[in-house]
Amino acid sequence: MASALACVAAFGANPVIRVEGGLVQGVKEGKVTVFKGIPYAAPPVGELRWKAPKSVQPWNGVKVCDSFGPIAMQADQDTSGFYWKEFYSGGLPERSEDCLYLNVWTPSKAVGKSSKNLPVALWIHGGGFNAGFSNEITMDGTQWAKRGVILVSINYRLGVLGFLGGNYGIQDQMAALKWVHDNIAAFGGDPDNITLVGQSAGALSIKQLVTSPLSKNYVAKAIIQSGGGLAEEKPAAPQASPKASDGSELAREAGYESVEAMRAVPYSELEAKLQPAIMGMLLKALAEGKDALGAIATVPHWDGVVVDKDFDTAVYDGSVADIPYLIGYVTADGETLGGEGVRRFSRFRNSHSANKAYSYQFTRNLPGDDEDPATDPGAFHSAELWYTFGTLDRSWRPFTAADHKLSERMLDAWTSFCRSGNPGWAPDTEAAPFIKTFDVE
Repeated sequence: MASALACVAAFGANPVIRVEGGLVQGVKEGKVTVFKGIPYAAPPVGELRWKAPKSVQPWNGVKVCDSFGPIAMQADQDTSGFYWKEFYSGGLPERSEDCLYLNVWTPSKAVGKSSKNLPVALWIHGGGFNAGFSNEITMDGTQWAKRGVILVSINYRLGVLGFLGGNYGIQDQMAALKWVHDNIAAFGGDPDNITLVGQSAGALSIKQLVTSPLSKNYVAKAIIQSGGGLAEEKPAAPQASPKASDGSELAREAGYESVEAMRAVPYSELEAKLQPAIMGMLLKALAEGKDALGAIATVPHWDGVVVDKDFDTAVYDGSVADIPYLIGYVTADGETLGGEGVRRFSRFRNSHSANKAYSYQFTRNLPGDDEDPATDPGAFHSAELWYTFGTLDRSWRPFTAADHKLSERMLDAWTSFCRSGNPGWAPDTEAAPFIKTFDVE
């Protein structure tokens, strides 16, 4: 398949290559070439709303990939919240149901050369499965590509469009993973060396992808940032919500005759009617002592196919992808998304597999906040993203030379792991516990 994806032309300084769907032209920025807004699946609109992603629709001519695609439908950010100033003060880009696009940063010298076999990182953004996008201010693959690792970032369906009645957002991620496997050779990448990288909801997504039989065989390594670790013991029964319904109950609650009728209305109307209906169903279920999550879930949930087993069970029974793992957290994550569970995962994996697991913690209190311990967020959730992408210069914060050096160390570690499965420190084992701490020196 790689031979069919070879470089076919070069229009001036900007190369053109063939991928699934047609020809795409990137933008050469010195030693790095970026391709923005490549479709990896058909637009999930109309009759494809609430359906598994379909193959990308071919296009004619050359698609100039010089701008990011629309992001998934989502609510406006809270302008009074902490994260508004940190990440979203520039506002949100164009939102659309037609959101299944990805971006590729690759060394310019590798474009069109499948023989390069460079390691690949597939970035999955966070946002609680209801917000976020692939090109947030922190997120950029330039520094990764300069270190010889191709970085791909993706958008996927969120909220009611991504998870109502099924795990469509996770299926989008699976489709993007397969697209990368099938097409990355054209960018100089190795389809057999794909590392999943994700933070928060992106990290929780990775837990699904390394567990599901539909995706885990495409994954060579995984970096799990602030996605929690491993439970103290194997669950007595799968940790799962009730099997997802087909959405018909919620449709009736919202005043629609069927799911088909909901597909025919604009998203703005849908959102206005579904949110009160979801709240009504929740309150009714609580009053009756029932669990309504399967019918109204807007996060990943058990469906018996895409999500057929919870992560903890898969780790304990050995069915999780047997690959190297880099897993960690930031100070403010606490025990829910970090803490002892992270180290428990590494120690268990290291005692049951030759593929090593490495632990880290990010403890840098970012500069620029009130130094009052009562109000200073310290190493807050998502703080490490400025460092792992090398985008400190985009932030309002008064970062120091020591912060830039910390970023260099983290970039070196993350990209080293993508290349070799070793970030540069000892694995965290029962016999020799070790967690790498990232802070300024």
